[in-house]
Amino acid sequence: MLCLTDVTVPRTAGAPPRPPGPPSLRTAVQDPYRLYRTLRTHYPLVYDEPFGAWLLSRYDDVRAALADPRLVAVPGDGHPAAPEAGRLLERALHGPALAALTAAVERSAHVLARRLAAREDADLVAEFCDWLPTATAVAALGLPYEETARVHRWCRTGLRRSELGAFLRPLTARRRAHPGGDLLSVLCTARSDGGPLSDDTVTGLVGTLLGAAGESTARALASFLANLLDHPRQLDVLRARPDLTPGAWAESLRRDPPLHIVLRRAAAPVGPIPAGATVACLLGAAGRDPERFTDPDRYDAFRTDPGPLAHGTGPEALLARLTAEHGLRALLTALPGLRRAPGAPHVPDDLVRRSPRTLRVRT
Repeated sequence: MLCLTDVTVPRTAGAPPRPPGPPSLRTAVQDPYRLYRTLRTHYPLVYDEPFGAWLLSRYDDVRAALADPRLVAVPGDGHPAAPEAGRLLERALHGPALAALTAAVERSAHVLARRLAAREDADLVAEFCDWLPTATAVAALGLPYEETARVHRWCRTGLRRSELGAFLRPLTARRRAHPGGDLLSVLCTARSDGGPLSDDTVTGLVGTLLGAAGESTARALASFLANLLDHPRQLDVLRARPDLTPGAWAESLRRDPPLHIVLRRAAAPVGPIPAGATVACLLGAAGRDPERFTDPDRYDAFRTDPGPLAHGTGPEALLARLTAEHGLRALLTALPGLRRAPGAPHVPDDLVRRSPRTLRVRT
């Protein structure tokens, strides 16, 4: 559990003088890293009035907060699937279901990469990263290909459970009568407590998977590819040693998580944090804590312990990892000369969700 006795004073002897007052996250949209350093050094626990939340910025404190049962998740505005649906889908993603998902990622990645092969240049964000999670979900579930754009919109903006249920009803009926090898068939034929899953349960599981195929997964993939393209020697090593890709992916999540801020609400008082208050766990600051990581601003695909903060758990973490591993492999196979296009890289302009909005490459 989170201990707040050590997070209210500078931790380093001889630290620079404390600034006159804590700055706000709302002043650091373009470049938050200077602010993160100030917070870690002088204000490891502070109330940010303009942002409306208590801020935690050190690695150990953020890690403890994310595991503290007194700090509960703040409901998002995406698909309203219950937490139980995520746990059930996580349990279901084994054996045939995991094989169907993995095959769909691999197939979708190669299709998207081959489309770029005849081009001289491309934008990997718009033409690969934004679409790979959605294409994977459509292929894995065996949904009609012509519905890909509609599903993509759902993945990004969320949808009503009733809307998804109406869309899935005829597909579910066909899979129950004539199951195939796709993930929707696996869910329709799965059994729980001695009987098949209800249509409502299947709808919740599909909604959870579509949520996992949303913006965060696409952003994480974009940052991963940008980091490797910015370090071509490391990319060359991964080209020869694809077994090292999981570590390179974990390092990208440490250095450039797709979500810099994870919100929690205090269900009970936690030190000076009153019940009902919002706590902002700053993943972007914690992942670059010099007390935890050597040379924390540097991307090192072969770092031995990149830390687990931004990895997450459940279907979203699994889908994100599969898109990173198979997406990179497909790009390197179809585009052996892949490299950054000349020009200044795009600077993220969102504090909470940070990733390249464009990633111009020569193919």
